[in-house]
Amino acid sequence: MADVEPSQAIAPPPPARPRAISRERMALLFAVMLTTAAGNTAMQSVMPSIGTALQINDVWISLAYSWSALLWVVCAPFWAERSDRRGRKAMMALGLVGFIASFSLCGLMLWFGLSGYLTAFWALLLFAVARSLYGGFGSAAPPAVQAYVASRTPRSERTQALSLIASSFGLGTVIGPALAPLMVLPGVGLTGPFLIFSAIGVLTLIALRWRLPNDEPQFPARGKAYDAPYSGSPTSEMAEDDEEKDEEQVEPHKLRWFEPRLRPWVICGLLGGHAQAMVLGISGFLVLDRLGLRDTPAEGTGPVGLVLMSGAIATLLAQWGLIPRFNLGPRAASLSGIAISAFGVIFLGFADDLHSIALAYAIASLGFGLFRPGNTSGTSLAVTRAEQGQASGVTASVAGASFIYAPALGVWLYGHSDWTGFGLIVALCLIVFAYGWASLQKDSLLTRDRR
Repeated sequence: MADVEPSQAIAPPPPARPRAISRERMALLFAVMLTTAAGNTAMQSVMPSIGTALQINDVWISLAYSWSALLWVVCAPFWAERSDRRGRKAMMALGLVGFIASFSLCGLMLWFGLSGYLTAFWALLLFAVARSLYGGFGSAAPPAVQAYVASRTPRSERTQALSLIASSFGLGTVIGPALAPLMVLPGVGLTGPFLIFSAIGVLTLIALRWRLPNDEPQFPARGKAYDAPYSGSPTSEMAEDDEEKDEEQVEPHKLRWFEPRLRPWVICGLLGGHAQAMVLGISGFLVLDRLGLRDTPAEGTGPVGLVLMSGAIATLLAQWGLIPRFNLGPRAASLSGIAISAFGVIFLGFADDLHSIALAYAIASLGFGLFRPGNTSGTSLAVTRAEQGQASGVTASVAGASFIYAPALGVWLYGHSDWTGFGLIVALCLIVFAYGWASLQKDSLLTRDRR
């Protein structure tokens, strides 16, 4: 028998997976999300006190966010699709510009109102107009960050990767309320957090433009062949497996919210998101009421910030600790999270001092900290890699839809009866759990790598 050449006897090694996202790049992505999250929660810490100082009804303060949230729902999918063509970096930069412009103008309008240069009506109206810049243009950043990460991680690792990005929001919600009382400075007063976080946004934008390389969109707008993050070439071995062909060569179409693949995740995200938005909307005013701080609103910034910070720490525990420690898949994280949230909201309804309010809010936030990344990763895993940009847009718009009227509705119900508001929130959580148990796909199927 003829000798076999070594080159013929040894099979060629499989194509190596491209390197994961580097630490430096992940840090930049983390910073983009962190800045916007910290700024927004710092704003939420001071807005109940600002509204009380301006003698504006609580419901109108909550409604001031509605136009911005509606714009977020409309614009987020548009920017997500555009990121497939123009690149993720460009959309992240646009989102930061929207954040900076919005926060600068919001702070200025509220300062005019608190200083007496504008009536309370005009101050709040101009605040809502300035806030719309965040909904219209700030919505470009989160879908771009999510799509950047989702398109560069295999299916089995995507829940953890997206959880890390989601945790940047969690960390931001710790930092924002913690720093907000320190940013109430002489001369600018309660509007200090707006102006300071605008400056932080400028620094983040400079770092992003300087350090994150210009990215080539991984998937052409019309869904032609592309390089998957873990394949050797656009066409390697695609004809060998029908499942792989479905994943890599499917012709992408415009994703609708309620198409069969996404419907269960979207419904759960909408209902659970409304519950979370109501809790967030009520929490600041609940602290002022139960601690008797309505007559001294400036003193409410610290306690409100402490409650929000306790919730943020619990969210981080869920996203940095529980999800990776127990390797929770999308379904498990979503269902366990929404059940824990329901228990936390019931506890919050009985809480009447700062310690119990903070603990109850932390339990509810722990649950939502499991639910949110579970729902996000479930939406991502329900579609192909070529559709990740659109999927991230759906996720962002669903999240924005929760804040169009839910916070104001929650505050209005709370103003009439504590338990009417809390009862609706608990009911939403229980509906999500029941529907999700029956409809969400099993984790063993969702997280299975396709090769």
